[in-house]
Amino acid sequence: MSQQLPQNQTIAAIATAIVPQQGSIGVVRLSGDQAVKIAETLFVAPGQQVWESHRILYGYVRDPQTQQMVDEALLLIMKAPRSYTREDVVEFHCHGGIMPVQQVLQLCVKSGARLAQPGEFTLRAFLNGRLDLTQAESIADLVGARSAAAAQTALAGLRGKLATPIRQLRNTCLDILAEIEARIDFEDDLPPLNEELIINQIQQVLAELSRILATANQGELLRSGLKVAIVGRPNVGKSSLLNAWSRSDRAIVTPLPGTTRDVVESQLVVGGVPVQVLDTAGIRETSDIVEKIGVDRSRQAAQEADLVLLTIDSSTGWVPADTEIYEQVKHRTLILIVNKIDLVEKFTPSNFPEIPRIVYTAAAQNKGIEDLEKAILEAVNAGDLQAANMDLAINQRQAGALTRAEIALQQCAATIGQQLPLDFWTIDLRGTIQALGEVTGEEITESVLERIFSRFCIGK
Repeated sequence: MSQQLPQNQTIAAIATAIVPQQGSIGVVRLSGDQAVKIAETLFVAPGQQVWESHRILYGYVRDPQTQQMVDEALLLIMKAPRSYTREDVVEFHCHGGIMPVQQVLQLCVKSGARLAQPGEFTLRAFLNGRLDLTQAESIADLVGARSAAAAQTALAGLRGKLATPIRQLRNTCLDILAEIEARIDFEDDLPPLNEELIINQIQQVLAELSRILATANQGELLRSGLKVAIVGRPNVGKSSLLNAWSRSDRAIVTPLPGTTRDVVESQLVVGGVPVQVLDTAGIRETSDIVEKIGVDRSRQAAQEADLVLLTIDSSTGWVPADTEIYEQVKHRTLILIVNKIDLVEKFTPSNFPEIPRIVYTAAAQNKGIEDLEKAILEAVNAGDLQAANMDLAINQRQAGALTRAEIALQQCAATIGQQLPLDFWTIDLRGTIQALGEVTGEEITESVLERIFSRFCIGK
């Protein structure tokens, strides 16, 4: 994918999700210097409607060869540079469904456009200076947001909450580099270098880098969500807990042990954090082949989960079988769920290991769910699982670049401490500056761009 936009190439794509009988409107988007010309070829606007930028026209799309009407539609023209890509952009707002938008897209291609690659509209916005790279990635995060908190974090990135401090750090490093290089080139004409000031500036940059890097795991949690596994012996109420929590009958509940034979999944949002809840088969030794497969899957789910809800039955208390399960999951972040608390007058905790977070529930009565969610958020905010309430959260690519910047700057500080010549100082400073530029896109390679934008949906 070239960083230089090809001349006279207008791209087209369907810009909305198309699901049969589900969408009322479908949008076909074009961008490039032929976009308006293609629109004039395909779109008929009856009456005295004015074809000008940022005006919506009513009419219909027709095949210029057969003159057959394809769809009744609206046409939106946005001329450069006042558009998403800073090129001429045209959008056909068609009826929803598969056929209208597909036919309009085919006509656009026949009229001179080519099909857009994934993320190519946003790539053009980046290459034309409409967005920096952090904003472009925030758009992808916004489209893929699975919770309100994730959406707000993406919007913050789109407004420059990440790019602004990164540019400030980069400018500070550029100023330091300029001071050092000036002493190298014009040593006799300038006062001595203020080494203490430079060290202080470097320490300030390192402190800010450390603060931003601390949001990497938090950002990953917002984007990918939290995987929670409910584990325990058969018939302790795991499925009832899932049903009460998800407010649905996702799992079959009976008094018979071993009812759940496979992992049952539900998607929830807790305090702004997407949560994937896995109700697992009761863990026990069994000769039933099907149940044994379910138990093996339960163990695997527990090992892969970010958080394990170890569930016990309050009416039986902690039994040796609970200890066996605990030994398998004790290295994970744990919350102990004491379920069926409605069946005992008073539950006295005894003989089970120290687990910092204990929640008492009566899942069949829908009791204790708020306490469970509170305990999960406490685990998140305590750092056990990394926090989620923030307006800045870097992704893994950005974290990699910032880590390289931090290492280079730490090496620069060490070089200064060793009293090495000024030329050595500049080597690591340039490495820091380049790594910081990779975050915002001021220093970026074609392969990195291709990797970033290939993950976008087509039409964005």
